[in-house]
Amino acid sequence: MNPAPEYSPLVTPTQWYEIRVDNEGLLSSEEFKAAIEQIGAERYHSLHPFHNLLHRGELNHGQVQAWALNRYYYQASIPRKDLTLMARLKDPELRCAWRSRVLDHDGYEVEDGGIARYLQLTAALDLDRDYVISTCGILPATRFSVDAYIHFVSSRSELEMIASSLTELFAPEIHKARISGLSRHYDWADDQALAYFKKRLSEAPKDAQFGRDYVIRNASTREQQEMVLNAIRFKTDVLWAQLDALYSAYVEPGHIPPGAFVPGE
Repeated sequence: MNPAPEYSPLVTPTQWYEIRVDNEGLLSSEEFKAAIEQIGAERYHSLHPFHNLLHRGELNHGQVQAWALNRYYYQASIPRKDLTLMARLKDPELRCAWRSRVLDHDGYEVEDGGIARYLQLTAALDLDRDYVISTCGILPATRFSVDAYIHFVSSRSELEMIASSLTELFAPEIHKARISGLSRHYDWADDQALAYFKKRLSEAPKDAQFGRDYVIRNASTREQQEMVLNAIRFKTDVLWAQLDALYSAYVEPGHIPPGAFVPGE
């Protein structure tokens, strides 16, 4: 990309934009949507071996506890991520549209949001509520990857930070598989325990559609389209890294880092 030219009264902002834009190779809307979907098909964490074990009922109670405990940090950080994103949006209409995401997780009252529903899952798994909320037993890679996501939205362009949410496009299918698999294989997996995932079946598609429409409308150059695709790839890496850490610590080879949750203790 050419460096930004120095200001000159002979070059208006409109001219500057026109000079810098290069639409060679620009994807059509349908091609752009297909490229986004391909990332999900190739990189979404539904493909991870840990999820296959979980949904087939092949994890023991302690391994499922470790998954739910670590995932709590991700779930509880989503509104922090969204509030960080909203603070950087200049358009009040866009901030208003994004606000529902925070309310989905935090609720209008603390006890009626997605985080409260997620804590019903950890309670069903016999995890102490205060211990879960403290996050003191999570894996280092869980903390680092989730914090990297928050840092991403605090430092990247508006287009990139909105694009990073688009893994929501792929979420409904994994929620369906999770609800089906857990309820089939685990006695504790009743409606109350799975309430978070069931609610996301209606929340995630709405949010994902809004985000996808935004990036398709606003990524007007090939370079910007690549920024969007790379932001989605980054987010899939955030999700994948968490499962890599869980698999390594609690499945194979079973190296639990110092200070992390140890099943049975």
